[in-house]
Amino acid sequence: MSFISLGLCESLLRALEASGYHAPMDIQRQALPPALAGRDVVAVAPTGSGKTAAFALPILQRLAQSPDPAGSGVRALVLVPTRELAAQVGEVFTQLGRGLPVPVRVRVVFGGVSINPQMMALRGGTEVLVATPGRLLDLVSRNAVRLGQVETLVLDEADRMLDLGFSEELARLLDLLPARRQNLLFSATSDPAAGCGMRAMLRDPVVIGNPERPPAEVKQRVYLVDQARKGPLLRHLIQRGGWDQVLVFVASHHRADTVARKLQNNGISAEAMHGDLSQGARTGALAGFKAGGTQVLVATDLASRGLDIERLACVINYELPRSPKDYVHRVGRTGRAGVDGIAISLVGPGEVAHMRLIEKRIGKAILHLDSADMAFE
Repeated sequence: MSFISLGLCESLLRALEASGYHAPMDIQRQALPPALAGRDVVAVAPTGSGKTAAFALPILQRLAQSPDPAGSGVRALVLVPTRELAAQVGEVFTQLGRGLPVPVRVRVVFGGVSINPQMMALRGGTEVLVATPGRLLDLVSRNAVRLGQVETLVLDEADRMLDLGFSEELARLLDLLPARRQNLLFSATSDPAAGCGMRAMLRDPVVIGNPERPPAEVKQRVYLVDQARKGPLLRHLIQRGGWDQVLVFVASHHRADTVARKLQNNGISAEAMHGDLSQGARTGALAGFKAGGTQVLVATDLASRGLDIERLACVINYELPRSPKDYVHRVGRTGRAGVDGIAISLVGPGEVAHMRLIEKRIGKAILHLDSADMAFE
C-alpha cells in the first residue's frame, strides 16, 4: 500500500516524499482512512511507529481542503504531556504542511517559559495548536485563545497525561470544546480512552490496538551487576560499544547529574536532562544530543515518551523504571522505524524481581548476563 492509495492530496504526498516518508507504516495504513473520513480513532501503537504523522496528515488535509479565510480560531487542538513532545509534534506539522496551497498556521505552547511571547504569537491566529494542558488553561484564562471552533481534538500519549495527574486539567479543557468534534486518541502502551470520561464522548470509534511490548527490532539484554559497579560497567559498555549516541535512563534528577558528571570526568561527552533544569537547558541538551554534539544523554523518564531521536542505536537503563510500561517507552527510543537497536538494563541484586515482572508484562524472557564474568574496572 502506498500513501497515494490512502487518499492524500498531491501537496501532502510531495511533502511526505521530501521528508523521507517512502511508504506508510502500519499505524498510518490503519488510522489514515478513518481519520480522513472524519471518524473518531482510538489507537494503541508502539513507540516509533509513526503515530504523529498518522494524526497530522488528516488534520492538514482537512484544513487545506476547507480553509477558513476569516481565520476565526483554533480548528485542531493537540494535547501532549511534555514540553519536548509539544515541540516535536509542532515540527512534524510544520514540516508536513509546507507546500500546501493554503498555508496552515501552527503554534506550540507549553509551560516553563514566559507566557508573553506565546500570547503575542497567538494574536496572529492559528489553525493548529499543540499544547500542554496547564499552559493552555493559563492562556484561556487570559483570553489569549478560544477553543469554541475546535473541529479535531488529538490526545497524544494520553495514558501518560493521566499518569502525570493531568486528569483534572483535561476535564476542564474538554468542557471548553464543542461537543461535536472528531477525537483522535493515541498511546503506546494502554487504552488512551481510559479516564476523564473520554470513552463516553467517543462516537463509534475505530479502535486500533497492538501488544504492550517493545519493537521487534530491539535486541534486549540484562547485565546483573552490584550497585557500586554500575558506573564502571556503564563506561565500559559505552566505550566498547562503538555507538555514536547512547540514551541512559536513571530514576532521579540527582542521579542524572551524577552519572553525567562521572562520564564527563572519564572523557565521555555527556549531558543530563531532567525536570529540574530550565527549559532552555533541557532544549539545549536534547538539541546537542540529536545533532551529534553529545554522545550520551542521561535522562529521567522525561525523555521516555514520544521523543524521536533518529537512528538512536542504544538505550541503557542504569536504573529500572517503576512501571513496566515505562520500560516499553524507554526501550522504544531505539529500534524506531524498522532500524535495529539495542536496549541494555543494568540490574542490581535488589532489582531482579522487578526485572522479572517487566519480562512477564512484555511477554519476553530477556537474556541475563553476569557482569562478574567481564573485565571492565
